[in-house]
Amino acid sequence: MWHTLRVEEILKKLRTNMETGLNNEEVKLRKQQYGNNALIEKKKTSILKKFLNQFKDFMIIILIIAAIISAGLAIIQGTNEYIDSLIIITIVVLNAIMGVVQENKAEKSIDALKKMSAPVCKVKRNGKTEQLPSEELVPGDIVILETGCYVPADIRLINTYNLKVEESALTGETIEVEKSATEKVNEKALIGDIKNMAFATTVVVGGHAKGIVVETGMKTKVGKIATMIMQEEAPQTPLQIKLGEIGKKLGLAALGICFAIFIIGLLKRIHPIEMFMTSVGLAVAAIPEGLPAIVTILLSIGVTKMAKQNSIVRKLSAVETLGSSNVICSDKTGTLTQNKMTVTKIFENNTLESNSFNHNKTILQLASMCTDCSINYIKNSFKVEGESTEKAIVEAALKIGENKNALYKSMKRVNEVSFNSKRKLMTTVHQFGNKYKIITKGAPDILINKCNKVLLNGQIIALNNIEKNNILNINNNMAKEALRVIAVAYLDLNNLPKIIDERIENNLIFVGLIGMIDPPRKGVKKAVETCRRAGIKTAIITGDHEITAKAIAKDIGILKMGDKIATGKMLEKMTEKELEENIMSYSVFARVSPEHKVRIVKAFKANGNVVAMTGDRSK
Repeated sequence: MWHTLRVEEILKKLRTNMETGLNNEEVKLRKQQYGNNALIEKKKTSILKKFLNQFKDFMIIILIIAAIISAGLAIIQGTNEYIDSLIIITIVVLNAIMGVVQENKAEKSIDALKKMSAPVCKVKRNGKTEQLPSEELVPGDIVILETGCYVPADIRLINTYNLKVEESALTGETIEVEKSATEKVNEKALIGDIKNMAFATTVVVGGHAKGIVVETGMKTKVGKIATMIMQEEAPQTPLQIKLGEIGKKLGLAALGICFAIFIIGLLKRIHPIEMFMTSVGLAVAAIPEGLPAIVTILLSIGVTKMAKQNSIVRKLSAVETLGSSNVICSDKTGTLTQNKMTVTKIFENNTLESNSFNHNKTILQLASMCTDCSINYIKNSFKVEGESTEKAIVEAALKIGENKNALYKSMKRVNEVSFNSKRKLMTTVHQFGNKYKIITKGAPDILINKCNKVLLNGQIIALNNIEKNNILNINNNMAKEALRVIAVAYLDLNNLPKIIDERIENNLIFVGLIGMIDPPRKGVKKAVETCRRAGIKTAIITGDHEITAKAIAKDIGILKMGDKIATGKMLEKMTEKELEENIMSYSVFARVSPEHKVRIVKAFKANGNVVAMTGDRSK
């Protein structure tokens, strides 16, 4: 458990140096021991083997035998009537070709994971910083992470500077995760809570850091996902199972009837060859050789209709499976929600407002100026770039006509105290005329203790304990609704201190609270209700926190009275049998890892359900 060890222990265990990294000789030895830092692809089945596998179906085997016997008899009798045999073989071969084509299209899982791997990375070797292909990394390498780069391996962080990482490749959640090298993490912590490590294929979206490579290739978290994909055999769809059963029954029935007729014919002293031909003819007529082709054609029509509704289906049999599904497991972010943080509530002037914020200009003006977002004018509209929380604030300000770029013209930003995870605050300094405005935003429970006054209806009054407790109660209520809450405060100064640091974040004037959430997509509520009426159970499986998942599930109608919520930690304690026995009572699974998702789907299937899993990988 690398995340439970101190940096010094890891350096000693991996025999590496924080400043100089590994030398070339050591790298060569470790490459022999650990191999390349790359995902190993499962050995692909040859086209010929895939083609031959298409003929394993019982009904297909009987058809081929019938065709061969029919052709053989035609040769023996000299009739040269090979039409039936040719038609049967043609249909069987075409069906096999279509099956191979569909199978090839589906073999993209490991390739998709490989594309997310970092092509190059910055590494400390022989005391120098080099840019190397990520495949060259070995455990013990010292790596430098910067904004915009993919994390090339599983890395234990040594030091971090406002590091934010997007871990959607592992958790499904696109909200940035703050990382800290000094964070103490429990041994049984789930992947979303391991703040002192960065994992392969995740993306650095802010700050920079230095770290030690602890796992590479298939031993990384994403490597374990790749292993699960390779080991998991694609199950037969309900359609394939039903067709197999029908084919077996029809085939056996046809053979039984033909055998009975053959025996009856012999008893009536009809020539054996003549009776045998009659029996084979009946077998060929009885077995529906056109069934595979008809099924394929009908499924193709279904795929075409779905394509017109912007639903692309890669595997034909998936159309019928989708129609047979009675459990839908859905990711939350980007699937049920918009994947866009949006301001939904503001508390200012002792008033809590929702959705319409024309009366909240002061707080949105100040908060938008205390951000690092950029506003670009593209095709007659504004596009905001930056961290998701700050984007939500700036976009809310733009909706009421407050543009931070215009505000900066009258209140120029001249200095700042950057956000960090210890202070949980960010401060910007602005000059207007000969005076200065200090604007601070951050965690409400911390910022409130930096304030001694409050702005109420344009009047600045003392912040007493009654007001403070009221603000904290509002903050708690907003947090219970799964809102991410940001507090805003300011201070006007005639002169700036010589040193601008966190000491200026004191004796501030409290302004209010801003609450935001990633809201549900339009139409999701109606879709969930339609599924419920159709007898389909819907469940959320997300890497996000329990409170957030619960709030969204209640809002869109997935979590009803009597439904339960399970977290990753709860799943860790459950045996497979316990999970299978209780799975139908759960509608929300929060803070789960990819391994948990596989367990959940298997548990639903163990109860005889056909399970559909949906998610958003637009990024």
